[in-house]
Amino acid sequence: MKTFLVLSDSHGRAQRELSRLMPLFAENDFIVHLGDGSADMRPVLSEYPEKTYICKGNCDFSYGAEEFVIEAEGVSVLCCHGHRQHVKSGLSELAAYARKKGCEVALYGHTHIPAIDEVDGVLCVNPGSLGAWSSPAYCYLVIHRGKAVPTLVPLS
Repeated sequence: MKTFLVLSDSHGRAQRELSRLMPLFAENDFIVHLGDGSADMRPVLSEYPEKTYICKGNCDFSYGAEEFVIEAEGVSVLCCHGHRQHVKSGLSELAAYARKKGCEVALYGHTHIPAIDEVDGVLCVNPGSLGAWSSPAYCYLVIHRGKAVPTLVPLS
């Protein structure tokens, strides 16, 4: 079993929320930030460099990867911000891109809206915004024996 703590869209406004999550960072196998506020994760990356993955969003200009794929328990997980896949207009482009990359799960941000959807056989998960744009939330993702189970967790 592998566990993920998935965050997104902190926009430099989530220090209180990040400090509340600090105990969880140690407990999870992967810590993923999906962009827009990637620099907020520098202290986490410094403490947990072997398990912290950070994407660059459309508001991040110098920090993070454009995208990456994490393999866990036989499941391939695409991690991206989502702006390049136009997720504000729907998830079909994201799902097609994930399939092209051989991924069964696509983690994305950008919309600030927590969501779990299955699109054309791809599990698409948005943890919502950790910043002050909306009600703060994150995703706890468990992958076990080839199955991915996401849970959206509000922080209000």
